[in-house]
Amino acid sequence: MDVQSNRAAQKWTRRENAGRVLWALAHPLFAWSPRPFWGWRRALLRLFKARIGNDVHVYPTVRISIPWNLSIEDGSAVGDRVILYALGPIALGRATTVSQNSHLCAGSHDYSRADRPLTKPPITIGDSVWICADAFVGPNVSIGDGAIVGARAVVIKNVSAKAIVAGNPAREINHLD
Repeated sequence: MDVQSNRAAQKWTRRENAGRVLWALAHPLFAWSPRPFWGWRRALLRLFKARIGNDVHVYPTVRISIPWNLSIEDGSAVGDRVILYALGPIALGRATTVSQNSHLCAGSHDYSRADRPLTKPPITIGDSVWICADAFVGPNVSIGDGAIVGARAVVIKNVSAKAIVAGNPAREINHLD
């Protein structure tokens, strides 16, 4: 493994680095806002170019790495202590819930290369999806409309619409009709 080459690689443009610094400075305004200040947090995320729909509830304890890579449609909610590691795009559909302590990870490294370059693959979550507590959704995963990801599931492959998945790795255990 070539750690030195990985550390020396430019992973972000100057503009992206500047945005990340500004977000870090503004983050206390997000994190220290009272829980019912949904509109304040929506406005702050929009200021940082996140695409946020109407009536979206993002809790103040949510950790968002790069807000401009985030898209959340109308009526969705992101619960306490969720990590949205949005190195790449993360898109949440309408009326979708991401429950507490879940981790959506849109970033990784190319393990097939010695320098392990950073990758930024997307995560796409459909409409009316429920990501239950403590679930992990990995990079380059799509979850279909109406699916349910069980508590503490580890999703590393796509999930079809209306599927119920659970376990590590997540497997389909039922299907909604």
